[in-house]
Amino acid sequence: MSDYRSGKIAVVTGASSGIGAVYADRLAARGYDLVLVARRADRLQALASKLSAEHGRHVEVLGADLTNEADLARVEQLLATNPAVKVLINNAGLARLANFSEASYEDTQAQIALNIVALTRLTHAVLPAFKLRNEGVIVNVASVLGIHAWSASSVYSGTKGFVVNFTRGLQEELADTDIRVQLLLPASTATEIWDNSGIPLAALNQDSVMSTENLVDAALSGFDQGEKITWPSVADASLWDTYDAARAKLFAATQTGKPAPRYKLS
Repeated sequence: MSDYRSGKIAVVTGASSGIGAVYADRLAARGYDLVLVARRADRLQALASKLSAEHGRHVEVLGADLTNEADLARVEQLLATNPAVKVLINNAGLARLANFSEASYEDTQAQIALNIVALTRLTHAVLPAFKLRNEGVIVNVASVLGIHAWSASSVYSGTKGFVVNFTRGLQEELADTDIRVQLLLPASTATEIWDNSGIPLAALNQDSVMSTENLVDAALSGFDQGEKITWPSVADASLWDTYDAARAKLFAATQTGKPAPRYKLS
């Protein structure tokens, strides 16, 4: 990996299609060399050739299944040891939408392994170098289902709820540094995640589905505006402010050290 031209690398997981592929294109246009990570190395190679030709950037392909220990460790090693890595887009994710009692343990475990474990470990791998240099960008792709759950999304919503709270805590930890951490909460987006989710994309109200291009462009615009938390499809930003203020008020109300009066204890 000696041919990086820009001196700055963006690592994008889940880059073979959808949101990750668009992020790769947009970051290459912004002058970043790339490391593209996904299971489908053939797709990555085709995308790498296209982006290199269009943007003149060096693009490295790293075929890896992030639910596989050896593959995950290879990506961790890259993040921990290459000082040119400036951006990590934690985009790889998996949805298996079914009632928990009817879902296989394998589907449940796969969602936890990719949506939680891999994202956490890659963030853990890159952070020491970012802190040492006091620079870097981490984008964690969650979901609006991180704050909402359906009967068929208990595990998926649980994993994305982890991403929400993990990212917010990390933002607090790094508040006094020049490391930026953005939490991205897409709603329904036209990606291949739906293909094996149990709910086909065609079954959704198409008026509620955002294109991947619009999703990523909105996310980058939010990042450029300094947003820590980006809701690409929410027009009224005050809705989040109201929600978050109510959350903070509710948390503060828990700090009494005694049962609420409605619980009449003998």
